[in-house]
Amino acid sequence: MHNSIENEVELVRKARKGDTASFAELYKQVYREMYRFALYTLKNPQDAEDVVSDTVLDAWVQIPGLRRVESFRAWIFRILSNKCRMRLKMYLQKTEELPEELEAQEGDWNDQLDVKMAFARLLDEERLILSMNLFAGYTSREIGTFLGQSHNTVRSKQARALKKLEKMLTRQ
Repeated sequence: MHNSIENEVELVRKARKGDTASFAELYKQVYREMYRFALYTLKNPQDAEDVVSDTVLDAWVQIPGLRRVESFRAWIFRILSNKCRMRLKMYLQKTEELPEELEAQEGDWNDQLDVKMAFARLLDEERLILSMNLFAGYTSREIGTFLGQSHNTVRSKQARALKKLEKMLTRQ
């Protein structure tokens, strides 16, 4: 494990200097996790692929400015989380006529919309932690590694974020 972290740090250092092969290797190491995260968040394979692609393009352009090379995973997942959030906002702005057989499910849809809107009001880090745990299945220890925080800190932040969500949803 320690060796793979050192390898990742070295790849990030090279990628920051414009080494495309190193960046491609980093992408290869995180692609499955990124796609899984985006798919769980967006529930749409094409949109998940799109946001992952957009994230990788942005990351390639922005990687020279990445200050902490050991924070690559947290950094790229933060970009991905923002892309997913923007895509979810686009979903909320779309208006389409529902077929008659789906109109009866309006109550469920409204509940889902309330949850999505409450989720969007959380801080970026709170959304990232909750998404990584609830949607992508990462443990607090794994999330802590990605974010460069202790697993206890991650658990505390997750508990506070869930309480915030609960308060927002019970007010409605």
